[in-house]
Amino acid sequence: MDIKLVSWNVNGLRALARKPDWEWFAATDAQIVGLQETKAAPEQLPPALHAPAGRHAFWSASEVKKGYSGVAVFSRPEPLAVERELPDPAFQGEGRLLHLEYPWFHYFNVYFPNGGAEEVDERGKPTGRFKRVPYKMGFFDAFLRHAETLRRDKPIVVCGDFNIAHRAIDLARPKQNARVTGFLPEERAWLDAFINQGYVDTFRHVHGDVEGCYSWWSYKTRARASNTGWRIDYFFVSEELRPAIRDAWIAADVFGSDHCPVGLALDV
Repeated sequence: MDIKLVSWNVNGLRALARKPDWEWFAATDAQIVGLQETKAAPEQLPPALHAPAGRHAFWSASEVKKGYSGVAVFSRPEPLAVERELPDPAFQGEGRLLHLEYPWFHYFNVYFPNGGAEEVDERGKPTGRFKRVPYKMGFFDAFLRHAETLRRDKPIVVCGDFNIAHRAIDLARPKQNARVTGFLPEERAWLDAFINQGYVDTFRHVHGDVEGCYSWWSYKTRARASNTGWRIDYFFVSEELRPAIRDAWIAADVFGSDHCPVGLALDV
């Protein structure tokens, strides 16, 4: 069975839905669509948006702050089960995760935390420490523990905004960002460990070490015009699904957010 999946950090679904760019959703032939950073609860949206025709809709919104974080999945196949949190209570409440169990695999759509602002010392000088990096790393570890438990039963597919560029080829200016969260050594080391645990970066599996392929560009510097970007949005699959990978892509021609969609085709 051929299954196409797409993932997009929309950076505010209500804002995107008012733009012509959202026509992308009506046109996509992906059976499973995962969105991150929706910044909305379903009751804040019109029916056509929170429950699109022909799809099963699932939402997880932040309980700690309105208009923050949030993920959604629009699925043509009906899942067997749905979870909206990690088991660890320390990493619940921010609307960061949806876990859908299908007959073929466990699917995760995740908006992983970013590292937050850089802390300053008593004189106002940067310390090189970022406020939410400890929480971010803890969230990653809690996710991996949960995924590994579920993997005993079925393979894993995980998509979303990981807020980490893995290697120097995954961002346009690695040297200038070596001490910036999203490319810190400890963040990159976690992705190394994740891959060593038996998870496949599907884009690299298909395209090898091709350069200049990014999924996020800063609005502040109008970075998209010069393709000064970062590849921080991924589809990973557990090793058992490596033979099922048929294609993986970055849809850099789709606008409407500071991120673009990424996709994966599987034959399961």
